[in-house]
Amino acid sequence: MTKDFTRGSVLKNIVIFSIPFLFSYFLQTLYGMADLFVTGQFYSASVITAVSCGSQIMHMITVIIVGFTMGTTVLVGRAAGSDNKSEASRITGNSFSFFLILSIFISAVLMFFCNNILEVMSVPQISRPQTKLYLTICFTGIPFITVYNIFSAVFRGLGDSKTPMYFVLFTCLINIFLDYFFMGILGLHAEGAALATVISQAASVALMIIFCLKSKKNIKIKKSDLVPDGNIVKSIARIGVPVAVQDGFIQISFLTITVIANMRGVQVAAAVGIVEKIICFLFLVPSSMLSSVSAISAQNIGACKHYRAKKTLFCGIILSASLGMFFSIILQFLSEPVLRLFTYESKVVELGTQYLKSYVFDCVFAAVHFSFSGFFCAYGYSMASFLHNIISIILVRIPGAAFASRYYPENLFPMGIAAPAGSALSAVICVIIYRMLFCIKKSTFQKLNK
Repeated sequence: MTKDFTRGSVLKNIVIFSIPFLFSYFLQTLYGMADLFVTGQFYSASVITAVSCGSQIMHMITVIIVGFTMGTTVLVGRAAGSDNKSEASRITGNSFSFFLILSIFISAVLMFFCNNILEVMSVPQISRPQTKLYLTICFTGIPFITVYNIFSAVFRGLGDSKTPMYFVLFTCLINIFLDYFFMGILGLHAEGAALATVISQAASVALMIIFCLKSKKNIKIKKSDLVPDGNIVKSIARIGVPVAVQDGFIQISFLTITVIANMRGVQVAAAVGIVEKIICFLFLVPSSMLSSVSAISAQNIGACKHYRAKKTLFCGIILSASLGMFFSIILQFLSEPVLRLFTYESKVVELGTQYLKSYVFDCVFAAVHFSFSGFFCAYGYSMASFLHNIISIILVRIPGAAFASRYYPENLFPMGIAAPAGSALSAVICVIIYRMLFCIKKSTFQKLNK
């Protein structure tokens, strides 16, 4: 086992694990934002919209893949906590076989339905050719995204959040260099951003495979471990599928808001696209905390130290919510300068500033329900995470954004309120679910009182 989180200070363990994880997410988001940033330096709102719409779809796919691999993280973490290396090897091998086949199938399906995706997204006509080109190229890179995230899931389960960070840093540097090369020097438009993304991801995966083959510290995978085991695949799916579906619905709600924005014109579409990228960056904290709480809690559950799992949950909430409040306050004063980093068009900056000032408070409430989601997944209750997200999306996020767009057509501030309102509802539901599980499942949770 790379790192034992079943002993020592819970707070210290979270910090040790989450900081490299946070930096990994930061770098992963940075090379996504780099596409949009470089595009804004060379091209107008139509190309910015193409890259922002295309990258949102790719972000949704990546988030779903990461959610699915949560099953691998939890199972490997439990095996590591009980010091069962052979079981960890079987879980890892099955994960690679299953997810790689699945990713190739998904890639082919998405390329076939690319035109339909553009229609559903209501991408402005002027941006559609560039968006299609961007997506077609990026869809070919889905297997690379999948392989990277399988590696990361296994490392997280083993308590190692540093190794994936190094590979993301490598990917980020290559991506930024290629962005400037393809778009700045060669004059390619959205396709340049897509090529930079796929090539950098492929290079990162190649380097990661070489590292794992030569490393003597990681678990060893035998050929027999790669043969699908129905019980292992079912266990991975039982935890991962609800998380993946939940994350998919969250991203669909974001895309629905993007569709609403696209229907209001290219400037609103560009403003919303840029703000969504900024929010993705700010969500690094709650997202990393979700994975940190899940991985650390899973190890402690495997070691039957349930009271430490509870401490991990509440430490995660306090840390991430505090940082979320800090960002929310700061951006009330710095929203406009931040928007100007991505575009020089004054109307886009004005609309984006309105949207960001209200949307940013989502970071506070998301910190609460993301931490709970990680905790629920560690115990195998990923359906609880699915439930609270679906309810908030259906009742608040989508209808709230549609209502604000209709009745406040000249101001994006009201539309931005829909996201934090939805997260606030999720946080309340999480507390209720936690209390219900605590009362009903006393045999499972009684040690949490210690």
